Parts: sequence; structure tokens; C-alpha cells
Amino acid sequence: MAAQTPLLYNPAFVRILSPLLVGVALLLTWEGLVRFYEVPKYLVPSPSLIALTLVEDWRLLFSALLITLKVTFLAFFLAAVIGTLVAFIFVQSRWIERAFFPYAVLLQVTPVVAIAPLIIIWVKDPLPALVICATIVAIFPIISNTTLGLRSVNPGLLNLFRMNKASRWQELIRLRVPTALPYFFGGLRISSGLALIGAVVAEFVAGTGGTAAGLAYQILQAGFQINIPRLFAALMLITVAGVALFLLMVLLSKWALGQWHESELKAET
Repeated sequence: MAAQTPLLYNPAFVRILSPLLVGVALLLTWEGLVRFYEVPKYLVPSPSLIALTLVEDWRLLFSALLITLKVTFLAFFLAAVIGTLVAFIFVQSRWIERAFFPYAVLLQVTPVVAIAPLIIIWVKDPLPALVICATIVAIFPIISNTTLGLRSVNPGLLNLFRMNKASRWQELIRLRVPTALPYFFGGLRISSGLALIGAVVAEFVAGTGGTAAGLAYQILQAGFQINIPRLFAALMLITVAGVALFLLMVLLSKWALGQWHESELKAET
């Protein structure tokens, strides 16, 4: 009977425990430095004060978080759908890819801060305008990664499909799509965070208040009011939301690939 691995040496346990320990150590160091040097709360609040502010202002910050997440998920969904369709079009012809891929790069390198005011003026309705801005930020990784995955097929398998007179549809669905899935999920991991960043940046530019006020607006208001603990609490919620989105994409990738693809099978051994 094989000896069981001690819990502290279990790879899965270490992957979870080590970042938690580092995070706790950083928070304790932060708390200790703020208290030792008596840093004013309007400069750098302590983690305990941020947590207290988060509890006291939970209703306000949570409603703002839901609005930001609504924009994020809508933009992420649109980026995933449109980016995948564009990648499917690109893989049909090298000429199409070479003609249009530079314009996909153009979307990536154009600062959303520069074009967000125009989009907000043109669209007028705040929610669609914010979603469009966040989609522009999030779409390029999906286009790039999915296109690369669809192109990265084994030449021998591709020749085998063509020798057996497989149609372009069969080649796409049975060969290129399974090969591209790890690349696609890698793009989703990047795009999920970019969608959140795009939503927050677009909210900063739009400055929407009232019932459409997201976390970015709460950060702006907290800065104007010198309410730095609330500002840090809103930043913490954005950070936690970003980490949660990334972990959700990791779990989705494991669920889709874990039983058959070598990238996930090797990661588990």
C-alpha cells in the first residue's frame, strides 16, 4: 500500500496555501507599518480600517460592484463571441487574415481613454457605451489566441484529413477547434481581466452617477471627498472581482479540457 503524501507536501494544498500565507504576511506588514509610523488615514489607511469601511459602506459599494460586473460580463460575452467569429473568418484565408489583422491590432493599441468620450457621445445611452468601450479593450486576446490555435494544427493530421477529402467544415470542427481550445481558454483568462479594466476605465471617463454609478464613480467621489478608506475599499472589490474572474476561467478551462487534453492532464500530474 503506497504511503500517503503529507498534507503540507500536497501540490494542490501548497498552491492554495502559499499565496494565502504571502497575502496574510503582506497585510500584517502593511497594518504594522501604518500603526508604527502613525500614517494618517487620508494618506494610507490600514487594512483593518479598509475592512471596517467595506462593512459600513457595503450596500453602496456592493450595488456599484454589481453595475461594474454587469458591464464587464456583457463586454466579455461580446468579446468572446465576436472574437471567436473573427478568428474563424481569419483562418479561412491567409489573405483575409493579413488584410484585416492589423485593424484588430489597432483596437488593442488605441487607448480606450482617447476613444471613450467619442463613443459616449455617439451612443448616448451610458450602459451600451460602457459595454462597447470594454469590449474594444477585451476582444484582441481572443482574436489573437484563437487564430493562433486554429493555425497550430498538426501538419500530418491536416494532410490526413485532406487525403480523406474532409470538407472545410469537418476540418474546422474536428481538427482545428479541438487544437485551438487551450489557446482559446488562455485568451479568455486574459480577456476577462481586460473586460473589467475596460469597464472601470470607461466608467472613469463617463463619470456616470445615480443609479448607473459603478465602482469607478465611487472611487472618483471618494477621492473628491478625501474619503480614502472608501477609495481603497472600492479598489479592493475591483481586485477581488478580477481575481475571481480569472479563477472562474481557470475552472472553466479545467472542466472543458481536464478529461482529455494533454495540457490539463500534465498539469495534474
